[in-house]
Amino acid sequence: TAEKQGDRINAISDPNLKIFALSSNRPLAAKIAEEVGLELGKVSVTQFSDGEIKINIDESVRGCHVYIVQSTSYPVNDNLMELLIMVDALRRASAKTINIVIPYYGYARQDRKAQSREPITAKLVANMITQAGADRVLTLDLHAAQIQGFFDIPVDHLLGAPLLANHFLENNFKDKDIVVVSPDHGGVTRARKMAEFLHAPIAIVDKRRPKANVAEVMNIIGEVKGKVAVLIDDMIDTAGTISLAAQAIKDAGALEVYACCTHAVLSGPALDRINDSVIKEVVVTDSIEVPEEKTGGKIVQISVDQLMAEAIRRIHENRSVSPLFIEKFTILD
Repeated sequence: TAEKQGDRINAISDPNLKIFALSSNRPLAAKIAEEVGLELGKVSVTQFSDGEIKINIDESVRGCHVYIVQSTSYPVNDNLMELLIMVDALRRASAKTINIVIPYYGYARQDRKAQSREPITAKLVANMITQAGADRVLTLDLHAAQIQGFFDIPVDHLLGAPLLANHFLENNFKDKDIVVVSPDHGGVTRARKMAEFLHAPIAIVDKRRPKANVAEVMNIIGEVKGKVAVLIDDMIDTAGTISLAAQAIKDAGALEVYACCTHAVLSGPALDRINDSVIKEVVVTDSIEVPEEKTGGKIVQISVDQLMAEAIRRIHENRSVSPLFIEKFTILD
């Protein structure tokens, strides 16, 4: 394994591999490039006076395998347009392959028609990315796994659960009586995956949502009394769901409540709700760049840089990406 780990540390020597970062999450992109052993490609992103986006690629990409790191997080529309314009620029500059690395895929919550005359924006965005000229998408914890099927190009869908589980295991949770809790029925698969890594049972918070961003907790399915509860979700937006679920779990007799998610959207009153809740700690990843004023306190951030860098390495070398779904992805074939 030492030899394999050494290979992972060495830089990829292929001059035709390039990684570019746009505006949404340059710190993560820089860490990914460093893990791969490359410097970020040179690109300038500016705006015309009327707000139109202007992109200039300041180095040759002809015949290159290019990876663009861009989360479609806030401001969602600007970041999405940046991505589409960059793909078009690369296609016209004769890049050999254009690979989109989207740590956070925006517009994913509208993945079906929940009521009449609603759009399916997750599919619309997939169409836009494909039609712009992308060859592959690498993403992390889609809001709904079926979004992979919205693309007509290959999609590598990585999971954040192994990283989040490792954080708890490395912080002496092995000796605690843990229960992994899904805040809704839609997240049961995610909770079950986390529970496998932590060797723990699962519970489900049954809630009804009267309208968007408003959650009403009804009851808890499973046993949480006398246990340390770990809530897991794909994202925390306004923190209404997670804080209400945490309170319900605590009221049901849980000793402590922790929470974790892959995507820290943290909009509106999210921080106040988290700080005022019974949650002891919220573990998030850096798939979305979290402003410095929002970190600290109950928010603990871990990085997905090694996971995504290893995925890029494996895709570039035509090796399997599936081993990254196991718990300890640092010890792989």
